[in-house]
Amino acid sequence: MTGTALVLGGGGYTGIGWEIGMLAGLAEAGADLGAADVVIGTSAGAIVGAQLASGRLTPEELYERQFVPVPGESAARMGARELAHFAYLALRSRDATAFGARMGRLALAARAAAGPSRRDAIAARLACHDWPARRLMITAVDAATGQRTAFDDTSGVELVDAVGASCAVPGVWPPVSIGGRWWIDGGVHSSANADLADGYGRVVVLAPVAAGGGPLATARSQGAALARRGARVSVVVPDRAARAAYGRNVLDPARRADAARAGRRQAAAHAKEIMGVWEG
Repeated sequence: MTGTALVLGGGGYTGIGWEIGMLAGLAEAGADLGAADVVIGTSAGAIVGAQLASGRLTPEELYERQFVPVPGESAARMGARELAHFAYLALRSRDATAFGARMGRLALAARAAAGPSRRDAIAARLACHDWPARRLMITAVDAATGQRTAFDDTSGVELVDAVGASCAVPGVWPPVSIGGRWWIDGGVHSSANADLADGYGRVVVLAPVAAGGGPLATARSQGAALARRGARVSVVVPDRAARAAYGRNVLDPARRADAARAGRRQAAAHAKEIMGVWEG
């Protein structure tokens, strides 16, 4: 097993801030995760991964961007009723694919196709709209079948559309049409999709959401499976201070700055472990 993989999980606007704060803090400590052989991004991690892999901005520059509003970016919310319904569907599903199909039906029934304003907001967040030279994988779920896919530069899909699909939270933002099919948030299959790093020898997982449920694997369980197959793995989830910084709504962009500060502070506690994994 050779090569390095950086896995960036989903977690809303606060997840974007926390991941970028972690990356900036780790880079400051000497761990440049942007040099990964592959970057795997899901939902919030798709936005972060696309920016990082582009090489257009340093982790420090990405960090500074967390304190500047993005045109067209507005708060959304998943209330207790919606979250309870998601949990109910998960518990009724035999596996992640069946859950994905259920969530796909919910997404398709809730709203029409994503309009220009949503796509424009995604485009405004990205540093570059072209697929990077560094390998980048962006996860999404087919709304009709529940099957997960990982878009990359060989998929014939525009980067902005792949990231938009990965961020299409069912019932919050509409599904994205790509290739005649509808796609929803890659986090519907797994909050991190760290299993896609199988075969890489050194793996770091930054997972803004630690929890799983029903058929959905947690980032830690996926990391443990990779380790059993021989990889060196570090899985980092938000600490108590970071969770407090998230507030009650991870889909509120006003909380992103606090989450970024919390991620940067937390990075110091994990830098030595991560450098040990990354440098072999």
